[in-house]
Parts: sequence; C-alpha cells; structure tokens
Amino acid sequence: MDFGSSQLNSTTLDPFVKKVYLELPAPSLNDNTADVDRMIKKIRKNERFSSAELSCYDFDSISATLRNSDFKVTPLLVEDKHGCRVIGVEPGDSSRRNFGVGVDIGSTRLAFYLLDLSSGKLLQKKSVDNPQIPHGEDILTRIIYARDPENKERLRRELVDCCNDTIASLAKDHGIGLHEIYCWSFAGNTTMTHFFLGLNPQNICKEPYIPVINRIPVMPVTGIGLCTNPGGVAYIFPNVGSYFGGDILAGILVTGMYRSEEVSILVDVGTNAEVVIGNKDWLIGCAGAAGPALEGGVVQVGMMAKPGAIDKVRIDRQTLEPEYSVIGDERPKGICGSGLIDLVAEMFEAGILDIQGKINTKLNHPRIKTVDDVPCYVVVFGRDSATGEDIAVTEVDIKILLKSKAAMFTILTIVARKVGLELKDISKFYVAGTFGNHIDPEKAITIGMLPDLPRERYIPVGNTSGIGAAQVLKCGHLIREVEDICNKITYIELNVNAELMAEFRGALFIPHTHRELFPSVTAWL
Repeated sequence: MDFGSSQLNSTTLDPFVKKVYLELPAPSLNDNTADVDRMIKKIRKNERFSSAELSCYDFDSISATLRNSDFKVTPLLVEDKHGCRVIGVEPGDSSRRNFGVGVDIGSTRLAFYLLDLSSGKLLQKKSVDNPQIPHGEDILTRIIYARDPENKERLRRELVDCCNDTIASLAKDHGIGLHEIYCWSFAGNTTMTHFFLGLNPQNICKEPYIPVINRIPVMPVTGIGLCTNPGGVAYIFPNVGSYFGGDILAGILVTGMYRSEEVSILVDVGTNAEVVIGNKDWLIGCAGAAGPALEGGVVQVGMMAKPGAIDKVRIDRQTLEPEYSVIGDERPKGICGSGLIDLVAEMFEAGILDIQGKINTKLNHPRIKTVDDVPCYVVVFGRDSATGEDIAVTEVDIKILLKSKAAMFTILTIVARKVGLELKDISKFYVAGTFGNHIDPEKAITIGMLPDLPRERYIPVGNTSGIGAAQVLKCGHLIREVEDICNKITYIELNVNAELMAEFRGALFIPHTHRELFPSVTAWL
C-alpha cells in the first residue's frame, strides 16, 4: 500500500457533511412547537450539535418534508469554524447515502477522489488532463491569457465543466445520484485556485506577489457551478503566498510533519518547487522556479509523466548502451522528469558527461552525436521510438535540467539555513507529487538535486494534494488543523531573495562545486 492510501485509510471517519437520522414526535395540542423549530430542537439535544443553526431558508419545503415523511427525516449538517449548520433535510433515513469528492487541481492533471462518507471508503480515483493546457502548458502563459475577462471566465468554466463531467461519469459507474454528493474539497496551487474561482490572477506574478484572497470560506456548490446536490458545500484549501498554495498545505496535513517532534522537509516539484521545513512547533515555507524542466515541454524531448514517457534509464558502463522503462509499456515518445534525472546521472557516472554538464564528444560511440553543432546522446533511435525520430538529450537540454536541479538544491539549502540547520540534520525528507512517485533519490543525489542523506530518510508520498483533499471530507475536523497549519507557517518569498543567486552558481555543477557536500558521489569522480 502506498503512503497516501495508507494515510487516507487510517484517517478517522468523522465526515465533513454528516447525515443524522431523526424520528421526531408529531405535533399535538400538548406540544405546539413549530415544525422547523421542532427539528432544530431535536438536533440540539446532541451535545455536539448544541449550537446548530439553519443555513437553508426554504422553511415551507422543510415543513413539507417533515410532514410528508411522518416526521422521520435525515438532516445534513456541516461543522466549520462558524459552528454547526443544517444545509438540507431529506425524508426518511438516507444516512447511508453520503458521498463527497476530493480534487487535486493540478496545472497539468486533475485528480478526483470519490468517497463514500458513510463508510469512509475510497470508491475510485481518476486523473484527467487539465483542460486549460491548450491555453498554455505553463502557469505564466495562462495568467497572461487571463488578462482578457472573457478568457479568465473561459479558464474557470473549463475547470468547472471538467469537474462536473468527470464526477457525473464516476457517479454513474457507482450507481450514485448526483444529488447524493453533498461536499467537495479542492487543493491546488494559488494560481490554479484563482483560475477555478474566476479570480484575477494578475497580481500573483508581479511584486509584491499578492493573491486576491488567502483564506477562502466554505462555499455553496451552486456559487461555484458544481452540478451536485444544490444544498452542498465546497471547502477550498487556503494559500499562504503567491507560490505556496493549498496543494503544499495538503501535503503538510497528509505527512503529519506538523505534529512531529523531529524536523522534516516536504518538497513538491511541479510548476515550482514548493518546500516546507519544520515540526510541531514551527514551519517555514518557500517556493521557487525549479520545476518546469521536470514537467516536460522545456527540454526538447521532455514530456509529462504519462504513457509513452521514459521514466527510468540505466547506462552500461562498458558499452555505454542504455536500458530504459516506459510508462504504460508503450513505444517511447519522450522523457519525463524522473527519466531525465536518471539519464543525466547515468551519463555522468558512465563518463559521458563532465561536472559542467558537457558531453565528451571524444568518445567514439554511435549514440554520441553532434546535431546542428550541439552534442547529444541518443537514448532511443528513431526506428524504436513512437515518433520515428531519435529521442536524444542535448547539452542544451542538460544545461536546462542543471539549472532546475541547482535551483532545487539552493532552495533546500537556504530554507534549512533560515532555521539554523544543515540539510544533514533533517530526519525525514518527504517527496510529493508525480515527481516523488517516479524519482530515484539515488540518481537525484548523484546530480546534486537532493542532499546526500541516508537513503532511508527519503519517503515518496505520492499525490498528497489529492489525498489531503479527500482526508478533510472523511474527517471534517481536519479543516481546523489546516487552519492551524496556516497560522503556524512563516512564508519566505524567494523570488526577491538575493542569497538565492549566490548559492545557485555553486550548484550548477554535477553534483556541486563543494564536493564534500556529496561524499557518496565523490567516490566516482
């Protein structure tokens, strides 16, 4: 069982939206309490719901439901920081039909988690491509696109439609009516959250990097445009800074690092590298541009981690011939981030690359070529690829990857230094996202992307953004913990940190100019 599934399975069942079956005494001359008040009075007899209030105001409808069901009803209750609220009333006992959807709003993929909240069971997980990609593979291009109000609305509508279409299909597959889905939760980076809510993202990407909102109140699904139960609600993870969003907060929640005595690091590499370090007493967060080369599209043969992508590479030290694995066991189309890290590490260890990332063109080998005056190494010849073209990594590609890895290591170094620690002092190193699922820490250490720590300290944690979104639906009081995490975090804006560039230059080499930082790698030099 993977880390994320384990965490979700172990989460206490205490749903965000609760359904409580009630059998009320019928009105009489001796008990002339009004219909709606009668129900509220009964709910408040439960000490936990003693402050329950109505947030649905169709009083005639509630009264009719009570009378038509012989005063046997199932109220729907939500508990949040404002107290306990009744958001709907259903006839009879419907307490066993309670469903919710957690969503990771990723910039490249959206992941959906359909939950049975009466049992706590994850019914199905499904990932789909982000429908906004045609408007720009990177976030900045989409922000520019959204300057036009009509385009901003188009981006919002595409995400909402994707949510509605995907969950309609999942619900049908599981025999669930859309009216039986009462709650959603969403975790994404700050910009994706703005796109989803139709908010203006323009100030996120320019100094002083200020979002429209950090803490988003629980919202009615009708206000978002979600086509599930109209009385339902949506929780949207807050953000802490322009580049430190709900996705990384969900990661902090899932790993439990905010409850630990020991100091841990969590890193999630996507559009940016988002990093948080800390324990139960304090948390420091930051983000920086270290992810684009690992998402595909920046490197010439790069692609996202999906079927057709080479995700692992090994090179024979004697023959310099590669072996590789491809996601989906298809003919290869390109190389994803983990494959690029493997490839560069293997080329370095095999003597094909020097510490500056330059290819040794003096080696007489058919895979080492010069194309348009740029040296390259051919991983897959055209006859074996899905495209019919060679899949080759050039020195230009390698330089791009080295900039990303240098940025990553620099961010990690600076954030540890801010709290008076060295990276060797970190007890656990959580690696999240698709990057975390596929990366080989050994190879990332070889190129100097991750610190040279004992390998058992590295823990791949998968899609903590989606798992976190699912967790708060399964256990509603975790929302308060997310709020506490927000209050505890000190956010450092690295985009204006002069220290970043000073450290960055030394990290551009393989593995680093300071070889003593990588004792397990220097043995090969």
